[in-house]
Amino acid sequence: MNFSDWQDRVPPSIREDTLWDLEVYRLSLFASDVCWQDMRKIHEESNAYSLADQLYRAVGSISSNIAEGYSRGTGKDRARFYEYALGSARESRDWYYKSRFVIGENVVDHRLDFMTQIIRLLLVMVPDQRGGEIREPDPSYSAPESNEAELLQNIPFSDREE
Repeated sequence: MNFSDWQDRVPPSIREDTLWDLEVYRLSLFASDVCWQDMRKIHEESNAYSLADQLYRAVGSISSNIAEGYSRGTGKDRARFYEYALGSARESRDWYYKSRFVIGENVVDHRLDFMTQIIRLLLVMVPDQRGGEIREPDPSYSAPESNEAELLQNIPFSDREE
């Protein structure tokens, strides 16, 4: 699975919504589908059910909060939900790091870079909607070593490539 193929399979009812125009929404929705595969692998470990659940909840809530925020009437209200999405993206990165013993370093490195890309986009959106403020002292993130196109084309999975 890669981002381009995945986009082609997203139902028109989602792709035709103006929400689809937000790159961060598309990436976070894709991340939840990628995470489904990761969660299934983690769930195979009998002592990692909780980890799988927490990871999938965190990743899944990124796009959900973006969708809810996008529908709000004021910039400050939108910013609040985009901040929730930002928190979920950071939480996802944390859970992915904790899953490295099950899904492997290569997969986790990719997911950490992917989550960082989503975080970077949200760190631009929040102050834009809030009117220039963000609650962080330094919202800049250095770009991951791999570029975005590579992150979306070469999606590693544990035990097999999809």
